[in-house]
Amino acid sequence: MTPSARLSASIELLDQILAGEPAERALTRWARGSRYAGSKDRAAIRDIVYDCLRQKRSLAHLGGAMNGRSIVLAHQYQARINLNDLFTGEGFAPAIITPAEIEALENPQPASAPVRLDFPDFLEPELKASLGDGFDEILTAMQGRAPVDLRVNTLKTTIAEAQNLLARDLIFTDILPNIPDALRITQNPRKLNGSLAYRYGFVELQDVSSQRIARFADAKPGMRVLDYCAGGGGKTLALAALMQEKGVLLAHDVNPARMKDLPERARRAGAKIQILPPNQLDLTKQCDLVLVDAPCSGSGAWRRNPDSKWRLGPAGLEKLTQLQDEILELAKGFVKPGGKLVYATCSLFDLENDQRIQHFLAKNADWTLNDEIRLTPSTGGDGFFGAILDKP
Repeated sequence: MTPSARLSASIELLDQILAGEPAERALTRWARGSRYAGSKDRAAIRDIVYDCLRQKRSLAHLGGAMNGRSIVLAHQYQARINLNDLFTGEGFAPAIITPAEIEALENPQPASAPVRLDFPDFLEPELKASLGDGFDEILTAMQGRAPVDLRVNTLKTTIAEAQNLLARDLIFTDILPNIPDALRITQNPRKLNGSLAYRYGFVELQDVSSQRIARFADAKPGMRVLDYCAGGGGKTLALAALMQEKGVLLAHDVNPARMKDLPERARRAGAKIQILPPNQLDLTKQCDLVLVDAPCSGSGAWRRNPDSKWRLGPAGLEKLTQLQDEILELAKGFVKPGGKLVYATCSLFDLENDQRIQHFLAKNADWTLNDEIRLTPSTGGDGFFGAILDKP
């Protein structure tokens, strides 16, 4: 595909997404129906679509309309691409730029904070209250791509060995200071799935903030640990490495289908994990540590899943906070006396973070808040929150 044809495909996909189709579904369906597109074409179009979704409102404002063409046009204009070379109207290229489009790009109008920083209007009070002085900085960071981070699996290797093995496949990384076992890919992230280091289980894809939350939970060798909302199992595997194969590690999710990849991931990582469906959890076998990585808005990971930002509404956010309260009340029953309940979200909102902890403590006055952690792109990774609650 030519660069112009890639832009046309991106415009078509964005129009479908703006009409209500989930981004990932639209991209997958397009790839299956476009056998002429090579892997580089598919990757380039995916990048354009996701770059545009991260900045949907600000690009539409700059381009003059909320449609795929205006958004892609503004995206290319911001990248200082020569638009006349790509918008030619020839073959599969987008139509020639109009004078009105040029006027909109060259004379941008003032924009409100939600438009300028790309988030839904209803979230402005919550974001300002939650982010404080970091409001502009953090939301500006959320408009760009997220870094690609790895966790070195210390059950199998060392960070130096992992770096060397990755380099053999031309995947180059930097060590992240003050974060043990974390690497950030600086070149060729798309080669990772085919690399020896990944296939042998020496490294796992995991955002550095997610790694920090797993360490914050402070699982130790010999403990009995339950990952109550395990999902795909990224934090479960991180807990396994921290426990050094000593103790009992249980993985649970109310929807077992979310854990479908965990058995193979655990096998590859050399981690011993007992995967339990909901009806096999035993309240009589209480744990030293229960981690609740609760379902949430995902606002801390908007860089990775920008489509979710635009699908979030007030009613959906309210349902999430109710669910978070329910999960905490259920999970506390699996903590033994003197044990710890660790609550985590990948959310920026106090509504899902501090307020949920205060709600829990108001209902459970004998529990105490031990520690909290807040992470944002300013600290190097996704937005996360964590709190340690001690059971008497």
